[in-house]
Amino acid sequence: MRNLILSAALVTASLLCLPAQAAEPIEAGKQYVELSSPVPVAKPGKIEVVELFWYGCPHCYQFEPTLNPWVEKLPADVNFVRIPAMFGGVWNVHGQLFIALESMKVEHKVHNAVFEAIHKDGKKLATPEEMAEFLATQGVDKDAFLKAYNSFGVKSLSEKAKKLGMAYQISGVPSMVINGKYRFDIGSAGGPQQALEVADQLIAKERAAK
Repeated sequence: MRNLILSAALVTASLLCLPAQAAEPIEAGKQYVELSSPVPVAKPGKIEVVELFWYGCPHCYQFEPTLNPWVEKLPADVNFVRIPAMFGGVWNVHGQLFIALESMKVEHKVHNAVFEAIHKDGKKLATPEEMAEFLATQGVDKDAFLKAYNSFGVKSLSEKAKKLGMAYQISGVPSMVINGKYRFDIGSAGGPQQALEVADQLIAKERAAK
C-alpha cells in the first residue's frame, strides 16, 4: 500500500512539473479572418487591439470579466481601443452613450455600471434622459452628460464608429480586430479565453513583423 501511495505521489508531482502546453497554432480562415483592406490604426507605431461591442449584448457583458484583466496586463507597445458597434436603433443610441462618456473622460468609471444596469437591473437606457438619470446615480452630472451626448463632436465620432464597423466588416459582437488586419469573434475562436489566446498570437505575429 505504501508503494502505491508513493507511486501516486510521484505521478502527481511529475504532472505538476510538466510545462504548460502552448496555445494551438491559429490559421486564417479558421480562428480569424484576414481583412482584404487593412484599416488604419489610431496610434501608428503601436499594435492596436480593437473590441467592438454593444452595451445591450449579453455575450459582451459576459466577456467583460475575462477581457478586462487581460487588457490591464497588455504591454506598452499595444493600444487597446473599444468601439461601439452601430447597427441602427438602440445600438446607435448606446454607441453614442459610450462615446459621450469617453468624451467626458468618465467612461472608465461607469462602463461596468452601464452593463450592470442593463443586464442585471433591467434598465433600457434607450433615451438620453434615461441615461442621464442613471448616470447621476454614478456621480456624472446630468446636464454635462446631455450636453456631451448631443454635441457635434460626439455625433461626428459616432459616425466614425459606424464607418469603422463597416470597414472591419463585422456582422456581430463581441468582435476583435488586431492592428486593423485580423478579425475574429468568440465563436470563431472557440470561447472567451480562446479569443484572447488568438489575440495574443496575432499580437505576437505583428510584433515579429516589425
